[in-house]
Amino acid sequence: MDALSYILRPIRLSGAVFLEGDFSAPWCLLSEVTPEDYQGFITMPVRVIAYHYVVSGTLVLSIAGLPPVTIRAGEIVLLPHNDPHVMGSSAGLEPENPEGLISHASDQDIARIQYGGGGEITKILCGFLGSENSQTPLLGHLPPILHLTPNDTILGDWLGQSFRMAARELAQGRAGSASLLARISEMLFIEAIRTYFAALPEGGSGWLSGLRDPVIGKTLSLMHDRHRDDWTTDMLASAVGMSRSAFAQRFRDLIGQPPMRYLTQIRLEKAAESLRHNSHSLARIAFDVGYDSEAAFQRAFKREYGVPPATWRRENTPSR
Repeated sequence: MDALSYILRPIRLSGAVFLEGDFSAPWCLLSEVTPEDYQGFITMPVRVIAYHYVVSGTLVLSIAGLPPVTIRAGEIVLLPHNDPHVMGSSAGLEPENPEGLISHASDQDIARIQYGGGGEITKILCGFLGSENSQTPLLGHLPPILHLTPNDTILGDWLGQSFRMAARELAQGRAGSASLLARISEMLFIEAIRTYFAALPEGGSGWLSGLRDPVIGKTLSLMHDRHRDDWTTDMLASAVGMSRSAFAQRFRDLIGQPPMRYLTQIRLEKAAESLRHNSHSLARIAFDVGYDSEAAFQRAFKREYGVPPATWRRENTPSR
């Protein structure tokens, strides 16, 4: 399995479409997913990824400090860090706070908004994806905006048709249509990451470029797939056919930290996921992620997370 697949595999996503908007030009609103939007859909996520799917018309989206992005019918824009943003019929309009304009959802429906000056119509579905994994480096290294169009990917037409079908079912009030949209949006997010990853320039630096590097990408695959193994820097260097010193320098230059430090983070991320989602003993979790003793695991976990694993489990286990 390639390195990106290993990185994506532990990212657990859940979410929903929470708002359907019908806008007529000119219009401009402030936007950001808040706890009120995902309350009732999922438990409190560690990370929130906002997205807007343009069913018809055109949306212009702006984040402070970045140029506006135009999203047309059939396209989707994702905001991996849920940054506050402005969306409207064109750039430069004065945004309005949507509070008070939204008809809030009932148990059988999603929230809706109709707003604007009576001109060209734009229909948008607004949603979110939540992740419970706070430490996965991929999410932190994504840009503020991911813009996916059907032409970007071989799956674009299929995903676009699936989203349009689910959107029609949602408009018709068919049971399960909101859940179907949520599942499709997860696939859209993964495809947006793959598309962004494939478009990265050759020879760059940074964690994402490390995934694309033949040597470091192979190393990351080994570390994520066999994190329980008793790796050393010498062993990893030998596995990818490099000298220890050259390998260690290349890894640090691209990933930003030594190989053993990165391996420790992988093990502790997997331990945190296990602590959150099951009732295994600390000794078993320590063994499962590659530690020879529970004491060594507890020391490493506290250094990384600031509290012992038992405390972290009590504070982070989702309510059932």
